[in-house]
Amino acid sequence: MSTDANTIGPVLEFLQAPTPELWVEEACRRLPELLTDHANCELKAASTALGIIFRYPQRDALVDRMSRLAREELRHFEQVRKIMRDMRLPFARLSASRYAGELHNSARHGEPQRLADLLIIGALIEARSCERFAAVAPHLPAPLSQFYLGLLSSEARHFEHYLALARSESGTDSNAFDRRLIELRALEARLITAPDTEFRFHSGTPA
Repeated sequence: MSTDANTIGPVLEFLQAPTPELWVEEACRRLPELLTDHANCELKAASTALGIIFRYPQRDALVDRMSRLAREELRHFEQVRKIMRDMRLPFARLSASRYAGELHNSARHGEPQRLADLLIIGALIEARSCERFAAVAPHLPAPLSQFYLGLLSSEARHFEHYLALARSESGTDSNAFDRRLIELRALEARLITAPDTEFRFHSGTPA
C-alpha cells in the first residue's frame, strides 16, 4: 500500500511545517512508546469529540459528525490495542504532550470564538496525525506500516470535517476566522519543530 497523493496533499498544504526527520528516527527507535501514545491519542480524540457534543448538544450537524467521529476513534483505539497485545506491549496512560496541551490552552473562552478554536485545533491535530502516519510508515515493519498507511484516509477525512465545521458552525466572520486560522497554524508549526524533551506521537524535535 502506498501513500495516496490525493489524500495527503491537502494535509501537507494545510500544515506549515513537515515532521522533523529527527522525530521519525526517534519514533523508529522507540516503537513501544510510539504505539502506547498512539493508543492514548485515539482515546483522547474520542473523548474530545464527546466533549464537544456535551458542550454544544443543540447543534445537530455538529453532534451528528462528532458522534460518528468518536465511534471511529474508538475503533482505532481498539485496533492499536490489538497490535500492542500481539506485540506483548502493555498499555499505560501517558500524560498529555506539550503539543496538545499548548494548542488547547490557546483556545479563547468567549463564544463563538471558543467553538471555532476547538474545531480548528481538532483539524490541526488530525492533519498532523495523518502527516505523521505517512512520514513514519515507510520505516516500520510491514504489518504496522500497512496499518498506519490504512489510517491516512480516515485522518484526512477527520481533518476536512473539523475544518468545514469550524467554518460553518462557529458563525465567525470569515476574515476573522482566516486570521485566527493563520495564528493557530503557526502555533502548531512552532510546537512540532521546537526542541522537545518528551517523546510523544505529536512531540517536537527530540531535544
